[in-house]
Amino acid sequence: MTTANVLACIDGSRSSPAVCDYAAWASMRLSAPLVFLHVLDHSQFPTQSDLSGNIGLGSREHLLQELAELDEKRGKLMREQGRLMLEAAAERAVTDGVVEPVTRQRHGDLVETLADLQGEIRLLVMGRQGEEGDSLGQHVGSHLESVIRTLHKPILVTAGEFRQPRSVMLAFDNGPSTRKGIEMITESPLFQGLPIHLLMVGADTNDAWEALNAAKARLESAGHEVIASIRAGDVEKTLLGYEEEHDIDMIVMGAYGHSRIRQFFVGSTTTSILSSTTRPLLLLR
Repeated sequence: MTTANVLACIDGSRSSPAVCDYAAWASMRLSAPLVFLHVLDHSQFPTQSDLSGNIGLGSREHLLQELAELDEKRGKLMREQGRLMLEAAAERAVTDGVVEPVTRQRHGDLVETLADLQGEIRLLVMGRQGEEGDSLGQHVGSHLESVIRTLHKPILVTAGEFRQPRSVMLAFDNGPSTRKGIEMITESPLFQGLPIHLLMVGADTNDAWEALNAAKARLESAGHEVIASIRAGDVEKTLLGYEEEHDIDMIVMGAYGHSRIRQFFVGSTTTSILSSTTRPLLLLR
């Protein structure tokens, strides 16, 4: 039987320390093995093995040889850099309290690699920024949306520095993903003992309260303190406003679907809320 791991993607960006810390927190809460992954994407340092077709280079064998050696050396340096990053991540996790974190280095495309490893993943942890996005402030990493669309596992997207989660907000719309989220929270030790804010964005109707109160009762039966609210307004602004107003430490929401809350993940609002939130976002599929 395949072990279900907390898998954390390390890429050398400024988000990597927070990825380490949130992954360590999740690993210990879930009592699940922690695996750090670094993927060497060859598109970022392509090896040009045949340059003889370039104008003026065909007759200069020594230059072709030097270029080939330079590519090989660069590849070795990238592998060594990745190895050192993984070592540092594992050391940080041990300091956080994790026992025997595992490190892996793979070659290829990040999204394809994660798809291949999907059967081993219980929770994926990634930073909002990729290595190339560091200079862009709140830029969302180029691979992140592709990973969210491809994987059918919970994905914890970190933002900012690690802060021990003390409260959680579930963006509730009574759709399949958020109902699954209710069950996940009740059955998983990840949020055990933490107060849960249930927020529904939409019309304040009896039907809405019926669904919300049913979810509240389910969470309370698992021992959670639950604060349930319905607010009208723009989904993104309402969620982020509530997050700030109540100093929420983590948002949980469904990643896809046709309801108002999940719909915005197909299009620009995905990037907008990922860019705007100052707290980690746990996305459910």
